[in-house]
Amino acid sequence: TDHARQVTAYRSGRVLLAGDAAHVHSPFGGQGLNLGLMDAVNLGWKLASVIVGHAPDGLLDTYTAERHPVGARVLANTRAQVALMRPGPHVGALRDLVGELLDEVDEANAFFGRMLGGLDIRHEMPYATGVPEEAMPLLGRPVPDLRLADGSSLSDRMTTGRGILLAPDAGQAAAWAHRVDLVTAGPAAQEAHRGIAALLVRPDGIVAWSAGAAGEPDHALLEKALTTWFGAGR
Repeated sequence: TDHARQVTAYRSGRVLLAGDAAHVHSPFGGQGLNLGLMDAVNLGWKLASVIVGHAPDGLLDTYTAERHPVGARVLANTRAQVALMRPGPHVGALRDLVGELLDEVDEANAFFGRMLGGLDIRHEMPYATGVPEEAMPLLGRPVPDLRLADGSSLSDRMTTGRGILLAPDAGQAAAWAHRVDLVTAGPAAQEAHRGIAALLVRPDGIVAWSAGAAGEPDHALLEKALTTWFGAGR
């Protein structure tokens, strides 16, 4: 149906909601499966961290804070798709106009592609308030599958359910080695256009910190990111 409903919070004490238990919407765009899976991926590693006793305070509360806006956005764009399918000359004219926009403007295609694929999300990182987006363009976003200098890809390393720090050396991050995998192989030469030298990636594939190829990495911000998502280091 074209119902669009969402709970006000994804957690109530020991009860956690994901997928269709948290939101329902029309199937247009085929977004429901990915939306529910990414709810589970966002929640799973946080819940595991709580169970084993590593979680920093408030980690589970970030589940609603991060995923509720994503669900609301999907509800909004499925409502828009339903509206465009209604009969009548006015909606028909609007539908034709949107069709022309998608045919003629590559940027419009890219915009809708990112939205429907769930790749346009950007979670707020509480420790990075005031950091301009151009300084860390990937912060809070899904990480691209970088090719690495040793011939592997970042996705090859993301099979342990742990965070990943892509950096030339451990530095102060060695204190989190029991919770975060260190990858010392940097991005391959063909990835130079991205301007990435180092990344901290959460287990759900969200970039929690990054450093560009030019300038000194912000190690203080890296430590805050590690503490926020993985608790205190040893």
